[in-house]
Amino acid sequence: MVSWIISRLVVLIFGTLYPAYYSYKAVKSKDIKEYVKWMMYWIIFALFMTVETFTDIFLCWFPFYYELKIAFMAWLLSPYTKGSSLLYRKFVHPTLSSKEKDIDDCLVHAKDRSYDALVHFGKRGLNVAATAAVTAAAKGQGALSERLRSFSMQDLSSIRGDSPSPSPIPVRTASKGTKAKLTRSVTQYAEPSG
Repeated sequence: MVSWIISRLVVLIFGTLYPAYYSYKAVKSKDIKEYVKWMMYWIIFALFMTVETFTDIFLCWFPFYYELKIAFMAWLLSPYTKGSSLLYRKFVHPTLSSKEKDIDDCLVHAKDRSYDALVHFGKRGLNVAATAAVTAAAKGQGALSERLRSFSMQDLSSIRGDSPSPSPIPVRTASKGTKAKLTRSVTQYAEPSG
């Protein structure tokens, strides 16, 4: 466990932060030699991180695995061994040069397919969201109207705590004459529905 923590710290500090600072200085000073040196390092470091992802899973049980990673990182960064430059010039550059056209074609094809897939799944996602919104609105409207329809005056008055009291409502009818006369009072109750 201690070896793992130390190797992570070495990769973080010496494998990432230290080269990042010197890459910044190379870009700032516009020194082409330093710039190329650090670009070669970052290409090798990217490959190292890719390989490390799988070797950490399958080879972590190997004795001195983490110590070997620390030694490899020191070898990559050392100005005496120039490990990253050596690996780049002997292996990476010849391999990438011979496969460059195939890699470019593959990347263009993957870019086109990923764009098409993004558009396809985006449309499907929007359709699903729109359908869900319409369904929810329709169900919500129906539930709301049912809820409102279930209230009657008696229900509303009982919510407030008032007891419904019958109130006479006078009804006026017109007689043969021009004057309206009060004929009777009618008591109406609101009947609860539903």
